[in-house]
Order: sequence, then structure tokens, then C-alpha cells
Amino acid sequence: MSHFKIILQLNILFCYVSVIGLSILKILVIGLGYVGTANAVLLALNNQVVCYDLDSDRVKKINNKISPIEDKEISEFLSNKNLNLKAIDQFPKDQSFDFVVIATPTSYDPKKNYLNTSSVESSIENLKNIKSKSTIIIRSTLPIGFTEKMQKNYKLNEIIFVPEFLREGRALRDSLKPSRIVIGSHSEKAKIFANLLLDGAEDKTCKILYTKSAEAESSKLFANAFLALRVSFFNELDSFALSKDLDAKEIINAISLDSRIGDYYNNPSFGFGGYCLPKDTKQLLRNFDNVPQKIMESIIDSNATRKDFISDQIVKLNPKVVGVYKLVMKEGSDNIRESSMQGIMNRIKAKGIEVIIYEPHIKKDTFFNSKIFKDLNQFKKESDLIICNRNHPELDDVQDKVFTRDLFQQN
Repeated sequence: MSHFKIILQLNILFCYVSVIGLSILKILVIGLGYVGTANAVLLALNNQVVCYDLDSDRVKKINNKISPIEDKEISEFLSNKNLNLKAIDQFPKDQSFDFVVIATPTSYDPKKNYLNTSSVESSIENLKNIKSKSTIIIRSTLPIGFTEKMQKNYKLNEIIFVPEFLREGRALRDSLKPSRIVIGSHSEKAKIFANLLLDGAEDKTCKILYTKSAEAESSKLFANAFLALRVSFFNELDSFALSKDLDAKEIINAISLDSRIGDYYNNPSFGFGGYCLPKDTKQLLRNFDNVPQKIMESIIDSNATRKDFISDQIVKLNPKVVGVYKLVMKEGSDNIRESSMQGIMNRIKAKGIEVIIYEPHIKKDTFFNSKIFKDLNQFKKESDLIICNRNHPELDDVQDKVFTRDLFQQN
């Protein structure tokens, strides 16, 4: 490490220590989804953390040391670590929090063609009403320019955007071993918060990048757009191979040995889905406005085309009853929001094919008028064809019925 870098890191550390001394910081985390819960657990290793969520069930689970989401590491830490953590379902009037971390959902509003940031704005409004002096950290995904707008509108102490790069089902693992920490500010409070994240992490060697707020917002959207692009590329490769009766796995293995491409994130699927990639690509396209582009629009179109293609392949097999093995986005997640499987299911149902579902995460008996089975064996028996985005050992005994494009048995 260079002499300059050592001095720089020591200066940051000195700033961190001089501001907080030996005291434990008090932090409020708003939102107990996978981002909020992972942040709360990480920060509670060394600080006093209070979580606020409207969902009383999630609050009870946190207070009973149970994870409100499916995440192995979060469950283990809640059970086994000495965390200074509690949850509440009423917005606190306490003004003494050093940091307030907002991690509420920002789903895409198709009518406005924009991310719905109302939950973030509502949280900031609540903080304004109690005359909070806390530094606000936003970890929710935002449109480009949102943080600067909020800072001007509310004139609170400081609002800093800190993008998260976490995977569902592995959110705490990614927090403990971050690929990078991006902070949308160069302020002293920004440096303190960056060190709080690093302090809780197991791997403390990752780079910390300080940027302006709009650049940080852009980095989040462009990162997910590139991941969506990569998914779409390998899906279109697979569509080509299926159409030409070629072995897609052999082609992918051959090109992935090129270090510029890499042997990772190359497993075909029914299309990208889940909470982040669909909405973030749409928001980025919206932010382009009048900027010339072709790729961004093509990513979104390619995903729809892939679902059309996969659905056509299933229909060609002429099944009477198609069994959908799990609607969740991927193994290790409990999220069915915008999962690619739902898109496939809707398309084949439109062709008049009966669809039944095996999904342990849904407690209801039906999902969009399709019967949900709790008994896996009965589900297998009644399905002429079983489709799954990701294969599973549970289906080993009926592989002759299975249709999947999971070539490498990995997420």
C-alpha cells in the first residue's frame, strides 16, 4: 500500500474516532425488507439499533430473534450473535439518533413510468415533523437526482444516498463481504457511516468510493442494468441454441473461458425477475429521457421476448396440465415479486393450458386462479409437465417431466 493511501486511511479513521469517541452510535433503520434487515443486523454488531416497520409481524419476529425474510446468515446472526437490536411498529419521536437509515421499497409505478418513492418521502416527512437532527442515509433505490431534490426541499441536516449491492437471500453475506462501498457524499458524516459499514464487515479490504449523490444513484441503476444485460445475453444465446438444436452448455463453457467474459452469472433462465432488475432497468431508461440509446430499451424488450420464446417451447410439448415448481425468483429467496415464472405462467394459461403450482411460500390455496399444492408428491402426480426456473433435487424422481433451462444448477 502506498504512503499516501496509508495517511488517507489514518485520517479517515482519526475523523471517525474523534467524532464518535468511545460511545456507541444510536441508529434508526426504517424498513424491514431484505435491505433494511441486513443493514440493521450488521450495524447492531457494534451500535445501538432500533428498527421501525409498519408490519407488526416483522417487528415481532425481530424482537423474538427470528428473521422476517429468508436469509440464512440473518437467521444465524439473530439467533447466535449479541446484537443491540430492537424493533418497533410506531414511528419514534426520539430526536437523538445519530443516523437514520431509510430502506423502504421503491417499486415501479407503470402509470407514472417512474419509481414510486412515496415511502422514502414519507419517512423524510416524518423526520422533519419531529425536528430530527439525524443524518439521513437512504439505501432504497432512487431515480437519478432524487437525493439532491430532497435535500433542497426539506433542508434537513444532511441526506446521503448509499446504494446497496445486495442479493436477495444473501443480503447479510454480501454486507459482511462487500464488493465495494459507494457513498454519495464527501462529507465527514459520510466518512463516518462508511466506516460503520466497514466496522461490521468481515472483509475490511473492499474499496470505499465517495461520489456526488447523482453519481451514486446512477451507479446503482447502471450496475443492475448491466446485470440484466448479462442475463439477457446468455438467455438469447440459449434461445439460439434451442432453435438450432445446439448444445447451449458447450457454447457457454467455451466462451466463458475468456477472462474478459468470465465463468460466472452465465446460467440461462426463463428471464430476469425479482425486485431489482425489472424496475431498475425501467427507471434507468426513463432517466435517459432524450439521451440517445438503444441498449437500455433492448434489455427490457429482450426479457419479454425470452418469456415469449420459453412459453412457446412449453406449448409445443402439448401438455394438458403444467405444474409450476415454485414462483420464487431463485433458490434461497422468498420473493415472488415480478418473478419470471409468473410471466411464463400467464402466457401459457392464455393458451388454454391448465396450470397448477407448488409453492411453499404462499399460504393461500390459489394464485391467480391456479391451484396451489402443499403436497409435493400429489403435485408431481397431477402434472403432465413440470417447469422450473431452477432445478432441484426434489424433482430428481420426475426429471422426465421437467422442463428447465437451468444448465449449471446454480442461481
